[in-house]
Amino acid sequence: MLVRQEALTAKMSIKDLPSSSPLPNANLVLVFGSVRRFGDAKLPAQLKERYPSAQIVGCTTSGEIGPHGVSDDSLQITAIAWDKTMQRVTYARANNMQSSADTAVNLAKQLKSESLRTVLLFSDGLHINGSELLQGFQSVLGDIPIVGGMAGDNAEFSRTLQLLNDSVEEGLVIAIGLYGDHLITASGALGGWKPYGPPRKITKSEKNVVYEMDGKPALPLYRMYIGEQNAKTLPGSGLRFPFAVIEEGKREVEKVRTLLSIDASKNSLTFAGNVEEGETVRLCQTTHDRLVEGAGGAAKLVTGNLNTNQPGLALCVSCVGRKLVMADQIADEIHAVQQTLGNQTVLTGFYSYGEFCPRPNTTDNVLHNQTMTIGYLSEAI
Repeated sequence: MLVRQEALTAKMSIKDLPSSSPLPNANLVLVFGSVRRFGDAKLPAQLKERYPSAQIVGCTTSGEIGPHGVSDDSLQITAIAWDKTMQRVTYARANNMQSSADTAVNLAKQLKSESLRTVLLFSDGLHINGSELLQGFQSVLGDIPIVGGMAGDNAEFSRTLQLLNDSVEEGLVIAIGLYGDHLITASGALGGWKPYGPPRKITKSEKNVVYEMDGKPALPLYRMYIGEQNAKTLPGSGLRFPFAVIEEGKREVEKVRTLLSIDASKNSLTFAGNVEEGETVRLCQTTHDRLVEGAGGAAKLVTGNLNTNQPGLALCVSCVGRKLVMADQIADEIHAVQQTLGNQTVLTGFYSYGEFCPRPNTTDNVLHNQTMTIGYLSEAI
């Protein structure tokens, strides 16, 4: 397995790169960048010219992750040449959240094989129910690990784009199956958010849409807790105030849910993943240090599951809510990951509207929010 990277800053174009590709025989190229970058009609053809043998897959972001930290309005290009691993790229269009599970089932059937070892998954960030998507994949693939995330658009909540070879579109779900016993994989996911305020019981919801908490309309209650100033800038400000879902009878956070949109006419809140009736939730808050510790902890989960110290690639997908909290210090969480994984591991990834990764030390694939997730890939020599 060989990995080579190219990075373009906000002021650079592909024409500013060296004329020769650093890995012209790449099998797979991952591309992460801003909506503006993906709006360049010439981008797919320029990438294909540099990597003629590769499947080219990517999505828009709320910030791009590379070995040197975090960039905005850049292009992060990661080329991979497999030695013995096989790959299969599938895609589908999901026009609404209600079709997310069915979309996943159809894709999973195309990928299913006894030799399948992991799936890289990238989806639209605004029209997909991430929880339903993963449930659909798991219903077909079982405990095969799935890593990746939902595309972003720098917290504009307007549109996200997905790149597949010669086209850039909205509403796509792209899944990459990786096959063979030479593939080495590991994953890690940790957050760093702490719940505050009184617990609230979800008394009316439909999948990822919450209508009532404790029998009261959800939106006014949420607005009251985040304060008048933050309420004026919803849904963007909601990234700083996610829900912690608390397992019955326990204090620990089971999962975190990020707000995607609001509906004032229905007093409802729409989240990136399901929030079920009967679940108990609390608002979350965090600090810079907690988030950095969470990122470093996710990397330690990866190293704890590896029996190798050879070169590899870490696909890091973190949440835009973490980026808003950490602001100019956001690179600190990337440095914490790099320090733990070591310089022999190449980092790539993006800030998202939802992260796909197994729960720590399990094979249970779930949608994370406000979490640093890491999918590690390498090949046995």
